Amino acid sequence: MEGFWEFFWFVFVCFAFVAYLSVLFSIIADLFRDHDTSGWIKAIWIVFLFVIPFLSAMIYVVARGDGMAQRSMAVAKQQMHAQENYVRSVAGKSPAQQIADGKALLDAGAINEGEFNALKAKTLV
Repeated sequence: MEGFWEFFWFVFVCFAFVAYLSVLFSIIADLFRDHDTSGWIKAIWIVFLFVIPFLSAMIYVVARGDGMAQRSMAVAKQQMHAQENYVRSVAGKSPAQQIADGKALLDAGAINEGEFNALKAKTLV
């Protein structure tokens, strides 16, 4: 029975350590993301995070949690917009746009009627 409790304690300590590291990295990322806080204040927070880790992490989350959430949301929205713009840029044109471009080429005389019909058939497949 003693082996079970040792294992349970080991798993709990590992989980708590990983959770603390996650919070620590979130706080450090938020510190560098915050442009309103001076560099000295950021340095003081980082020193306290390593000297008095759990207490300073809890104080930071309580004192600056709202701003932390707002900055995280702003970064998430920025990344989402960048991803949407990238997908639009590589997705290509819709079939209707390709046919309209082909019609413009046909009207300009750059392609003939047979080439336009081939382009239209290829686009609609």
